[in-house]
Amino acid sequence: MVQSTRLGGTASHIEIFKFGLGLAGMTRAPNMLSDEDAFETIKAAIAYVPEGQRLLINSAEFYGWGLGTANLELLARFFTKYPELTNRMVLSVKGGMKLGTLVVDGSPENLRRSVDACNAALDGKKRIDIFACARVDKAIPIEEEIRALKALVEEGKFDHIGLSEVAAETIRRANSVHGIAAVEIEVSPWSYEDETRKVIATTQSLEIPIIAYSPLGGGLLTGKVKAAELPANDHRRMFSRFKEDVAEDNQKSVNALMEVAEKKGISAAQLSLAWVSSLGPNLVPIPGSVKVARTKENFEAAKLGLSEEELGELDSALAKYPVKGSRFFPAVEKGLWG
Repeated sequence: MVQSTRLGGTASHIEIFKFGLGLAGMTRAPNMLSDEDAFETIKAAIAYVPEGQRLLINSAEFYGWGLGTANLELLARFFTKYPELTNRMVLSVKGGMKLGTLVVDGSPENLRRSVDACNAALDGKKRIDIFACARVDKAIPIEEEIRALKALVEEGKFDHIGLSEVAAETIRRANSVHGIAAVEIEVSPWSYEDETRKVIATTQSLEIPIIAYSPLGGGLLTGKVKAAELPANDHRRMFSRFKEDVAEDNQKSVNALMEVAEKKGISAAQLSLAWVSSLGPNLVPIPGSVKVARTKENFEAAKLGLSEEELGELDSALAKYPVKGSRFFPAVEKGLWG
């Protein structure tokens, strides 16, 4: 079973573990995780990574409460305490939004501002290995955006260029300007659209890994998260799949997946992660967690393989109980597949 993959483009010499860690949940709530708990969670993930490989960790300029840099500041404190782990991890950072908003701005001026803000938050404790615009600015040709990022690489502000929420054709256009290190898109048993398949095929042909975010459907696919029980300030309450009018139908889908998982003696989360990983050697799911036990459960799935029979059972369950609701909510849907 494949336990690692290589980054693409200018980073093709770097080998990463087959699972990465999403960090957004550690700092998005007003009552943030304590440093101690966050650090132990990150260390639990790195413990699964063999020597010679690196753990991809995924952050962003806006992963703090109020869209601030708290997530990167957390990492600065982590690497201050554990400098020996700096070279065991690949740090992927998204930015490119207008300051304090989720409005994309791929202009050279804003990209420079965004990268500088991320570096300031990291306080020199860790270099940005991969920087990507969180969304494609459709007002600017992707070639121009990549050239602007390439200039920042040449200035030494970060090392490699990534892409996020992009269509297959956009990947090819971007990669023709500068080798792309990684492509981040949503992939889960609930998020496997026609364009998802095209992106997977394109990245495989270009030897670029896919950083698969939300592989657990925002937690719903674990079977342990109920939309109605989320705190009032949880950002997931805005998402279509968490709305009350689809909750019953989506729970049926989750229950069907749990039945398949129970037959194999694994959790629903592990089944979903193994499924994402099975889509190709370049798929790197990045489940997020704020608990050590949950992180260990997730990373144990890196050891799992699914038989053709098990994959067929999962496909049948999804066909019988398809997910209801779109991936996000109307205000941001237009920014997908840029």
